[in-house]
Amino acid sequence: MNIYFLGGGNMATAIAGGLVKQDGYRVHIVERGVERRAQLVQELGVATSENLPELSADDVLILAVKPQDMQAACQNIRLNGALVLSVAAGLSIDTLSHYLGGTRRIVRIMPNTPAKIGLGVSGMFADAGVSEADRTAADGIMRSVGTTVWLNEEEQLHNITGISGSGPAYVFYLLGALQNAALAQGFNEQDARELSLATFKGAVALAEQTGEAFAQLQQNVTSKGGTTHEAIETFKARHVAEAIEQGVEACVKRSQEMAQQYKAV
Repeated sequence: MNIYFLGGGNMATAIAGGLVKQDGYRVHIVERGVERRAQLVQELGVATSENLPELSADDVLILAVKPQDMQAACQNIRLNGALVLSVAAGLSIDTLSHYLGGTRRIVRIMPNTPAKIGLGVSGMFADAGVSEADRTAADGIMRSVGTTVWLNEEEQLHNITGISGSGPAYVFYLLGALQNAALAQGFNEQDARELSLATFKGAVALAEQTGEAFAQLQQNVTSKGGTTHEAIETFKARHVAEAIEQGVEACVKRSQEMAQQYKAV
């Protein structure tokens, strides 16, 4: 299967990096920057070009340019019936269809960057006119780089953006906070980083293997009046959980605003 990426940024690289490790996919990235194309060839071993080659109905085009650049990028595209997957946040199927000459053979995807190592999560939505075969093809592509979750309504893509789409950034933010706390406690930078990573990795693995509720796992290591209890009580007093929820809500709201901003008239 020929898979063409329009744009060679971080998300395109993450997905392409996972796909090249799988059999049956021929990856081609369209990227304007000469140096960036050379970098993609060196890092991923994929075909690259400045312009999109002629497509056929058996090909897949993945739109991976910034939302504000999408209309211009799509102006000269001739799909010839190709299946379109879009990872651009905020651009509805109606808007994309308008940019692409009326096609409805479009699947919208909200992936995340762990796709690069095969551990991504992709929220997916297909218009009613997309065939089951196209859904299967799109699902296979994204399952090559992680887990897929199909959504019943296009609006739900905003919600999943706030959870898994932007979620890795939240985790990196918390990792950084724990690392900084370790530095404040006198650990050197390398040890602080390793302690933070190992703590997150071990906690996630324990949650996966036991299947227990997160609240119960927390209680298992939180003795009343003990050291962990003091930390949790401090987090509660600072409303950390509420701040995270508010952050997710802000992310979802911004996704909705972008959809309105780029909505095709």
